[in-house]
Amino acid sequence: MTYTLKQLSDALASRQVSSREITTAYLERIAALNPTLNAFITVDPDRALAEADAADMARAAGSAGALTGIPLAHKDVFVTEGMLTTCGSKILNNFVGPYDAHVVSQCRRAGLVLVGKTNMDEFAMGSSNENSAYGAVKNPWDLRAIPGGSSGGSAAAVAARLVPVATGTDTGGSIRQPASHCGITGIKPTYGKVSRYGMVAYASSLDQGGPMAQTAEDCALMLNVMAGFDGRDSTCLDHGDEDYTRDLNTPLKGVKIGLPKEFFTAGLDAEVAAILQAAIAQFRTLGAELVEVSLPKTELSIPAYYVIAPAEASSNLSRYDGVRYGHRAADYKDLNDMYERSRAEGFGAEVKRRILVGTYVLSHGYYDAYYLQAQKIRRLIAQDFEAAFTQCDFILGPVAPTAAFNLGEKTNDPVQMYLSDIYTLAVNLAGLPAMSLPAGFTQQGRPVGMQLIGRYFAEAQLLGAAHQFQQVTDWHTRAPVLTPLN
Repeated sequence: MTYTLKQLSDALASRQVSSREITTAYLERIAALNPTLNAFITVDPDRALAEADAADMARAAGSAGALTGIPLAHKDVFVTEGMLTTCGSKILNNFVGPYDAHVVSQCRRAGLVLVGKTNMDEFAMGSSNENSAYGAVKNPWDLRAIPGGSSGGSAAAVAARLVPVATGTDTGGSIRQPASHCGITGIKPTYGKVSRYGMVAYASSLDQGGPMAQTAEDCALMLNVMAGFDGRDSTCLDHGDEDYTRDLNTPLKGVKIGLPKEFFTAGLDAEVAAILQAAIAQFRTLGAELVEVSLPKTELSIPAYYVIAPAEASSNLSRYDGVRYGHRAADYKDLNDMYERSRAEGFGAEVKRRILVGTYVLSHGYYDAYYLQAQKIRRLIAQDFEAAFTQCDFILGPVAPTAAFNLGEKTNDPVQMYLSDIYTLAVNLAGLPAMSLPAGFTQQGRPVGMQLIGRYFAEAQLLGAAHQFQQVTDWHTRAPVLTPLN
């Protein structure tokens, strides 16, 4: 079951296999391994097989696209018509989507077969996928380890070959971190490239959807489906149609890759640093030129992010009041009591923490001192990247300071958990595209990814550089060995 999207597409096009056969095989693997991994919140075999049959009919009629009939999973943050959309939260445990998110409808239009919705940190708030109301996701490479968050369910599902591709969202690293920790490839596009319509909001100026798959080529094929202008999202950019596979075969000779000196310090785990140095040497062998650059405001990204994101979350999550949809407390005295009890029962601890922080920094007397200052720092962080890109074409660095840590290791220390985002947050604050691709394994056998960051709208070039690296390495081809529960 280690087939890429390209391989599955070719097999379907040549009639070597049917969509029903492929979908059945993946559904059987989900049934066998999901009890171990907890990667899915919802699986709908009947719907998936019906869509697979429709895909086979489309191929027989000659009206199929490249990805028609290939199974996928959506992160449970994308509203899906007729299917539960929980955002990993008890407050939405009974919410069935009345419409499709733009990403969902784009995938449906492309003929992809939806098998289910993946587990996630509640409302995408977390770096370890331990904040889900449906329990933590396990890392397929080591069941003691976290898969990364908040798109940990999608990453674990792809890594364990429960699906060949899944969608994720990235607010502060939530595609790149789980991709790194689970040994797969994932890309966060430029802010505004993928519509947020129907993607349940955490922090509206930071959230961005993207694909998670085995290879850069697969991510390029999926981005061709997911990206594009949508007038229903006021932040969606009309940048024209692109073919994100166009640079996959472009050599790296003469390409300049920047290495931020702030990324390679004592805070980076020695094993991770060694793996990255080997990857850097490989890029040099491919003809790339390595140059040192500086991102001096890197350390300010954590305080800036953890002011801006909670502030936006406190506003976005105010809609969950027990009145229109979602969880409502069974017993309450009056309207205010209903609000309080419904939200107290429905939200988890991390969500409550961020709502409180966000409400505080937006309150009278603190807005100028915290929120406004954080927005000024955000601008300075973007300027750092602008300066760095005058010296290089891409920036290379770590995704996280360490490989995946153990489940429960940091749950009692939120600050330590937040510090694991140090290398990813600045990208979201600046709105840049970035991706994670497998670069090696620790002595414990846990995957390590490297991060490539590009200029605005440089997704195709990023994917091309990653593809060139994957042509001469095999880290992305490796899959964990898992035994079903008896």
